Amino acid sequence: MRIIAAIAKKEFKSYFVSPVAYVLITIFLILSNWLFFNMYFLDKEASMRVFIARMPWIFLFFVPAVTMRVWAEEKKMGTMEMLMTLPVKDYEAVIGKFLASFAFLAVCIALTISVPMTVSYTGDPDWGPIIGGYIGTILMGTAFLSLGLFISSLTENQIVAFILSLLVSFIFLIVGEHFVLYAIPNAIVPLFEYLGFGSHFMSISRGVIDSRDLIYYFSFIFFFLFLNVKSLESRKW
Repeated sequence: MRIIAAIAKKEFKSYFVSPVAYVLITIFLILSNWLFFNMYFLDKEASMRVFIARMPWIFLFFVPAVTMRVWAEEKKMGTMEMLMTLPVKDYEAVIGKFLASFAFLAVCIALTISVPMTVSYTGDPDWGPIIGGYIGTILMGTAFLSLGLFISSLTENQIVAFILSLLVSFIFLIVGEHFVLYAIPNAIVPLFEYLGFGSHFMSISRGVIDSRDLIYYFSFIFFFLFLNVKSLESRKW
């Protein structure tokens, strides 16, 4: 645990060494707040429904930008081999970097506190969907992180990692949507519907915490972290 904590602490600090992190946070906050407040005062409804509904599409671009450098930069700079010569197990390096990325994402989400504060000040909102929406947002963002970290481990080019992460995340985001389900054979509709982020995210964002949705997200995260470890191990093959 000490090694994982040390890696996580080092990686988290590295986000704020360059101005890139501050630019990403600024863009994230401006975009998420603008998309919400642009409609909030027109709808005249004390609800964060629009804010929560936009988050998957913001994360579609934001999370790949966060994860693209995590492993790709290590490979490009030649520090990957040096890291792996240290008494660090592959899974410890993966979990450490994952926790650092999660902490950075959590900071970004926490900074949107102005949105629920405004909603609470201007009306009497139902806090169930708001809390559920934040839980769903964290779970979906974490799932995107695990996927992005795995893809970053496959290449040393950050742009390639960003584009691939965006494309694969987009597939998981739309695979369960109605227009996709209508175009596929009925026999595989339940599978596609289950694989898609949409139904799980919307269920939680309504304030309904279903164990099936939690199992889906935790399984997704574990699966891609497992693939990340195997990707690192492949250098020994």
